[in-house]
Amino acid sequence: MYSSLLFLHSAIRWLVVLTLVFSIIRAILGLRHLQVFTKTDNALRHWTATTAHIQLMLGLWLYSESPIGTYFLKHVKASFSSLDVSFFGLIHPLLMFAAVVVVTIGSALTKRKQSDREKFRTMLFWSALTLLLIFVAIPWPFSPLSSRPLFRTF
Repeated sequence: MYSSLLFLHSAIRWLVVLTLVFSIIRAILGLRHLQVFTKTDNALRHWTATTAHIQLMLGLWLYSESPIGTYFLKHVKASFSSLDVSFFGLIHPLLMFAAVVVVTIGSALTKRKQSDREKFRTMLFWSALTLLLIFVAIPWPFSPLSSRPLFRTF
């Protein structure tokens, strides 16, 4: 179960990143060319937040099954002596939770804006902020906090 959840969580991360990148590109193009905020833009806004929420649920489930998460919760003080354990026990979950909160706020604010320009500007700001948080929190192979492979296999 744990390895399947880990694979799924790792794979869906790319969907979250991809939808955020598309949202940012679409917002930039919409602002630059004074375009209308279409149903497609609205669907992209919605599905970006939805994929982030799905990823959060998978992450919480994975955390409950994870040996690192379990160890961290049982040995909080000792966990801070290991950067890898403190990253996956505290830093990664908190930053990713913050990213999901940010994308949710951005999605809600974008939906409520009146003009197309305001919608694109709001979507750009909140999507970019979310992507920044996610890039900091992902355990990239080059990260000094903790590194994992770009693609996990079973």
